[in-house]
Amino acid sequence: MRKVAIYGKGGIGKSTTTQNTVAGLSEQGKKVMVVGCDPKADSTRLLLGGLAQKTVLDTLREEGEDVDLDDVCKPGFRGTLCVESGGPEPGVGCAGRGIITSVNLLEQLGAYQEDKNLDYVFYDVLGDVVCGGFAMPIREGKATEIYIVVSGEMMAMYAANNICKGIVKFAEAGGVRLGGLICNSRKVDNEAEMIGALADELGTQMIHFVPRDNDVQRAEINRKTVIEWKPEAPQADQYRHLARSIDENDMFVIPKPLKVDRLETLLLDYGLAA
Repeated sequence: MRKVAIYGKGGIGKSTTTQNTVAGLSEQGKKVMVVGCDPKADSTRLLLGGLAQKTVLDTLREEGEDVDLDDVCKPGFRGTLCVESGGPEPGVGCAGRGIITSVNLLEQLGAYQEDKNLDYVFYDVLGDVVCGGFAMPIREGKATEIYIVVSGEMMAMYAANNICKGIVKFAEAGGVRLGGLICNSRKVDNEAEMIGALADELGTQMIHFVPRDNDVQRAEINRKTVIEWKPEAPQADQYRHLARSIDENDMFVIPKPLKVDRLETLLLDYGLAA
């Protein structure tokens, strides 16, 4: 079983990219569990056809500790297993604790046991490595492969670089490695070249460049991944390609984070100051 975490700046399209990639893997016959680690609980919505799944924390609050795996894990597109960690009520408590509670509960309920025949577990993790809870998938070895969703925008690149610092911090203890950057295009000038250069300096690869396409938004309005909503669409093939690239990937590294002034130089080098 491969344990994958998807990180990236908030609003970069991380959850959408994760769900479409998982749909591609499921279409290839892989059995995948997705654990949403965002308090908004929107990491599995497209795989579940828009169903507002009850989160682990809400289930525990309402039903106590006596819960079964079926209470918190729902079947989605092509048998994908979907879990939402959830979070505290707005303004109360630490959202990162939802991740810790969820992962511990899933382990107690046997979600990762060999008889589940999982090929992958994907953790869709909120934003940057901002606290211990959100760093849990890499801090405690729950995930060993990290992919970072990024674009050619300065703050997206800054967040990706910061996440790499977190990977370095926990690489030796937990065995976590960076599998590559996923460029979710914002149609920034020279974007593919710039993210390719960033990947080179980090010592990794741009595993796929996902072009911007309105079919992604149209599929979301229809509460589905692109692969389910319009399987013949060119954008569906982009996500299939990304899924294959992850499935066949054998390049896993401890990244070499850049200094901030070097990030700014990359932006200048690729013409964004013109």
